[in-house]
Amino acid sequence: MAAAQTAAPSCRKKLYNCPMTSQDCIFCQIAAGMSPASIVYADERIAAFMDINQPVPYKTLIIPRAHVETIYDLSGEQAAWVMQAAVQIAQAIRAASNCDGLMLSQSNGAAAGQEVFHFHLHLWPRFWGDRLRISVPRSLTPRAELDRMASEIRARLDF
Repeated sequence: MAAAQTAAPSCRKKLYNCPMTSQDCIFCQIAAGMSPASIVYADERIAAFMDINQPVPYKTLIIPRAHVETIYDLSGEQAAWVMQAAVQIAQAIRAASNCDGLMLSQSNGAAAGQEVFHFHLHLWPRFWGDRLRISVPRSLTPRAELDRMASEIRARLDF
């Protein structure tokens, strides 16, 4: 495990139509030890560090060390590494924070709100009364429409 460091101001690239390259990617710089971060865990494949934005305490990010922009570019092996780390880090967050729950999130592309174009998984500890609100409108969709969409996805699966 790498030693913890103090986080510097965020240098996220906000040009949503211009994905980052590994040279200007803040997460690549953190993974390479060239930008400061409060490291939770790091090995040769992944790195986990405290999010510089802490809407709830102990919010952590997990990234593959290789520059991979979105889930569409992530290999199955990389996905496995990230999720295996997420399980262990989630357990450690719960032990450290005594959180009441934990939420995972991950965004792909500007339309989904991705700001740093390096795949990253958010681990959000949740506490009763934490005031973090994620609003998703609820709409019951007719079964025929759900079946149609499921069929379209199934037709494009490659495993």
